[in-house]
Amino acid sequence: MKFLDRKLIKIGAEAKTADEAIKEAGEMLVKGGVVDATYVDAMVSAYKENGPYFVLAPSIAIPHARPEDGVKEASVSLIQLKNPVTFGHQSNDPVQLVFGLGASSSDEHLTLLRRLTGLLNDRKNVEALMNADSYEDIQNLLKMER
Repeated sequence: MKFLDRKLIKIGAEAKTADEAIKEAGEMLVKGGVVDATYVDAMVSAYKENGPYFVLAPSIAIPHARPEDGVKEASVSLIQLKNPVTFGHQSNDPVQLVFGLGASSSDEHLTLLRRLTGLLNDRKNVEALMNADSYEDIQNLLKMER
């Protein structure tokens, strides 16, 4: 399981649309070798078909697809957007933190969501992630959460 590993995080990413932001978060998972490129396409398709249901809290989106769409290993990537992007969610837009989630089973999906919610339930952590300037800033935050 890879949870916000160095290779899965991009600080100050630039995206103009929700599609671009989702693709960017998915590409981090592809580059990390934990999902196939087909998974990224499925993430974007899920957004287009179902809307922004994965914008779970103010400023936070957790796009994902089904395990059979190309997950190799359970993982979470993070794209911190330089400029927030509108996803079309009535109360949680605009989004600045995009967590790409890949799980190969329902159990893994729940495990990853528990870790993420444990981190993101504290608004101070969300602010720290939005203002992080480097991977080390995020790594220090994750160490404090363990």
